Amino acid sequence: MSISRSKLAAGLGVAGLMTAVFGTVLVFVGPLIVDQQIVKNVQINPHSGMPYTMWKDVPVPFFMSVYFFEVLNSNETLKGEKPVVRQKGPYVYREFRQKDNITFHDNNTVSYREYRQYHFFRNMSIGDETDIVVIPNMLVLGAAVMMEDLPYAMKLVLSAAFKTFNEKPFLRRSVGELMWGYEDPLVDFLNNFFPGMIPFKGKFGLFADFNNSNTGLFTVHTGVDNIRKVHMVDSWNGLKKVNYWNSEQCNKINGTAGQMWPPFMTPETTLPFYSPDACRSMELVYERSGEMLGIPTYRFVAPKTMFANGSVYPPNEGFCPCRESGIQNVSSCRFNSPVFISHPHFYNADPVLLQTVDGLHPNEEEHGLFIDIHPKTGIPMNCSIRLQLSLYIKQVSGISETGRISPVVMPMIWFAESGYIDGPILDTFYNNLVLLPSVLDYMQYVFIALGGLMLVAAVFLGICNKKHPWKTDRDENTSTAERTPLLN
Repeated sequence: MSISRSKLAAGLGVAGLMTAVFGTVLVFVGPLIVDQQIVKNVQINPHSGMPYTMWKDVPVPFFMSVYFFEVLNSNETLKGEKPVVRQKGPYVYREFRQKDNITFHDNNTVSYREYRQYHFFRNMSIGDETDIVVIPNMLVLGAAVMMEDLPYAMKLVLSAAFKTFNEKPFLRRSVGELMWGYEDPLVDFLNNFFPGMIPFKGKFGLFADFNNSNTGLFTVHTGVDNIRKVHMVDSWNGLKKVNYWNSEQCNKINGTAGQMWPPFMTPETTLPFYSPDACRSMELVYERSGEMLGIPTYRFVAPKTMFANGSVYPPNEGFCPCRESGIQNVSSCRFNSPVFISHPHFYNADPVLLQTVDGLHPNEEEHGLFIDIHPKTGIPMNCSIRLQLSLYIKQVSGISETGRISPVVMPMIWFAESGYIDGPILDTFYNNLVLLPSVLDYMQYVFIALGGLMLVAAVFLGICNKKHPWKTDRDENTSTAERTPLLN
């Protein structure tokens, strides 16, 4: 049995209208569904399955690449000549992070300690941990600057102790010893006669307190009540602010713990975070949009003002006493040791610093820090945090080990902590948070287009029906009967 054009046109019209309306509804409802899914996945919720597991035991491989500034002319430096250094590295360590002592609170916050372990990766390194490096001896040259204002007799005692323990102004030690510590009787001497001068006992090493350690007790917002606050630090070691610096602003604990940020970012968003190792909060700014393996990203970088001194950037006045712009004095949180942090090779620092040491070659590609983040979720896809430790050294009267060293901020070591999402985690991330939303986005327009085509077809059939009406089966039978003779 045939169907009339009018009925077909009506059916197509209704179906087309419903399809177009469904597609239009998806235009408005689809993004809300995606956003709800994102909120569900980025909240810190112990019942959320995989997202919580990924937050608790960070599955992304992190690596710490360490570079030493080996002193090539230590004898000449002691005579007052300009130091000459040569970068030696990388020495690469796989970093494992795991959150423990996790406690959820009634005010939608969660407390935890994150523990770190480092394992040497020879196949990614330039050499072995047995490689020998010559760098300034912090126990001698650093202690000398710290003792500069003590009575002359006390400095003579300290110099005599250096000689007794055969301490030299420049160390010649293996990478492993410099990193993780070596036995030094001078440490016991300083702890006994100058208590509180150094913050450790036993072995001395640049990263001796890093391995198998934690970064303190962080309490952060879970985002259950307000997704805009997820991962934001509520307190660190029970503190809302620290007391290392000289202004309220500089002492504030702002931002996240530096691993994830709230979702739904825009180019106006910044990335604030608190770093226990730097004893301060820092903030990265948007630089550009990009893409990583099909996943859209925002790149955030350090502003030039991050380590600027107070004369260049007044809000940083609270971090002073300051020296040249581009380096930050962290002595107030490092037991008054004359240590400075900066970008590697004094990148973005006062060019004067480059004139006091030979062998430095700063550039953005190798020495700038960055984080590439998926803006919808606030999850870092790729990052490299690069920092340098330098020691202020100079001649100190009464301590002969300092020779005639000219005052200089001496680079000692720089390191890059890097990581990126890869493998099955990247696939899951791409499928759930990129592919499915894209399919949903395309489908809404497919429905609208299909509905539009069906409506056009309905209109076309309606017009044709008016010009050339179809005959039904009954009309056809009637017409045949009329043409058939009554008598054969």
